[in-house]
Amino acid sequence: MYKLIKYGLIIITMMSCKFDNVKKETEGKNSIGIQVNSFKTDYDFLRKYIDIVLLEDEKGNGKVAISAALQARVMTTTANGWSGKGYGWINKKHFISGDTLENINVYGGEERLWFGPEGGQYSIFFKKDAAFNLDNWFTPRLIDLEPFNLVEKTSKYAIFSKTASLTNYADFIFDFNIERVISVLSKDEINSVLELDVSKEISSIGYLTKNTLKNTGDKPWKKETGLLSIWLLGMFNHTPTTTVVIPYKSGEDQELGPVVNDDYFGKVPADRLKVDENAIYFKGDGQQRGKIGVSPQRATNVMGSYDDASETLTIIKFNKPANETNYVNSKWEIQDNPFKGDVINSYNDGPPEPGVAPLGPFYELETSSPAAALGIGNSISVGSEFVSKIAIIGIPNFFASATARDSMLVSMIKIRSGVFFISDIPPRDL
Repeated sequence: MYKLIKYGLIIITMMSCKFDNVKKETEGKNSIGIQVNSFKTDYDFLRKYIDIVLLEDEKGNGKVAISAALQARVMTTTANGWSGKGYGWINKKHFISGDTLENINVYGGEERLWFGPEGGQYSIFFKKDAAFNLDNWFTPRLIDLEPFNLVEKTSKYAIFSKTASLTNYADFIFDFNIERVISVLSKDEINSVLELDVSKEISSIGYLTKNTLKNTGDKPWKKETGLLSIWLLGMFNHTPTTTVVIPYKSGEDQELGPVVNDDYFGKVPADRLKVDENAIYFKGDGQQRGKIGVSPQRATNVMGSYDDASETLTIIKFNKPANETNYVNSKWEIQDNPFKGDVINSYNDGPPEPGVAPLGPFYELETSSPAAALGIGNSISVGSEFVSKIAIIGIPNFFASATARDSMLVSMIKIRSGVFFISDIPPRDL
C-alpha cells in the first residue's frame, strides 16, 4: 500500500444493522425514515451524469466510486457488493437539475479535496475587498466544477492530476500542481491501520488517498502573502441519532486555549454540543446549521461519529505533526491571527435562516494540513487512509477488542450508553 505520508488521515466506519437485514435496508426508508439506497442504485445514477472510476478490493465486495469530473472525489463506497448499502451522501437533486450555481455546487461525496483558507485576508473564497457574507462567498471553480486528469488506473488504484492556479484575497497568485492517488486497502492493511485484529469475517472497505501539492510558480509561498492548506472533507448521511465525537488533549485553558471553537456560524446551543473530560460530542443530525473546530494545541489524531439507529461507527485517524501550530484560519473576517486556525472541523447542515432550504442536509468530518509555506518547486503530501463502513455482527464484540488507548472506541461506547437522547431508541447494554 502507499505509505502513510506526513499528514495521514484514517476514516473507519463500521456498520451493524443486524446482518440479516442489510439487504432489506439497501432501498427505501429505514426504521427511522431515512432514505437508504444500494451502492448499485447510486452508482447507476451517477453514471447518467458523470464518468465513474470504480475500484474494488480483493474479493470485489468492497467498492469505491470516484469522479474525475469532480476533482477525483470519492462519491460513495460499499462493503457488501452491488446490493450493499451505499454510504456516501450524494445530492441527486442537483445532478438532476443540471444547474450550475455561482456560489457552490453541492454534489456531495464521501471524501472531497478542498483548499483553505475559506475566510480572512488570505481567503480563496472571497475576492479582494469583498464583504465576508454569503452573497460574496464563491467556491473556487477548481474545487467545485473543474475535472482532474486520470493519469493511471488499475482495479486497485487510480492516479489523478491537475495543474492550476488560485488567487487569494490579497491578490497573490498560487501556481501549483495537485496529484491525488486513491488505492484500495486489503484486510491486512485495514488491521494495520487500526492497530487492531479485526476479524476477516467482518465486511469492510478501505481506501487510501495521497494528495501532493507542489509550488510550480516563480515565487515562494510566504505568510506575508498568504498560504494554502490541503483540506479534506467527508460528507455523510445524517440521521436523528448521529453524534460526532472528537477526543481532545486535556489541560488548562491558559496553556492550551479553549477546548472547542463553536462560533463559526453563531454559538452552538448547549443541547447540541457537550464536552466532558475526554471528548467533544456534537450532533450530526442535519437539523441545525453549526460548525465546530479544534486547535492544534487541543487536537489529538482522531475523530469520528456514531449513529445509534444503524449502529454505524466512523473513525478518522490522522498524522498530526507534533510541534506544528501554523494552520490557516477560515473565519469570515479580517483576522488578527490568520495562522491560528483549527486542525479538525465538523459541520452540521441545516437551514441557514428560517424559511431557507439547507445545502443538504448532511454532516461533515473535516481535517486540514498545516499551512503550506512552499519554496519554488517544493511540495507537501497529505496521505489519508479511509477505512469505510465495516459491517459487523455484534458491535460489542468489536468494542471488546479495543484497548484502553483507543480513546475513539471508548468514546463510541459512551455514545451507545447515551450522550444525546435524541431518539426513541433506548440505550443498549454492552
